[in-house]
Amino acid sequence: MSRSARVVLIGRAGCHLCDEARDVVARVCTAAGVTWTEHDVDASPDLLARYTDHVPVVLVDGVPHSRFRVDAARLRAALG
Repeated sequence: MSRSARVVLIGRAGCHLCDEARDVVARVCTAAGVTWTEHDVDASPDLLARYTDHVPVVLVDGVPHSRFRVDAARLRAALG
């Protein structure tokens, strides 16, 4: 996983919740000037074992922040 990005979105292709989470993460991170990246859970055996069908998952500074739905205000506060 990227060590330079403060926010990591773990999701999968064809997941509508992942699409929604991506939009929120992109909007909040862009406004805050924070780097973010995305990883496909299905492309990594480690991520797949860890998160399976519990995506999307958002990590902030390597710590799990949200799962399934991303609240923009809560993410903004975490990025403070």
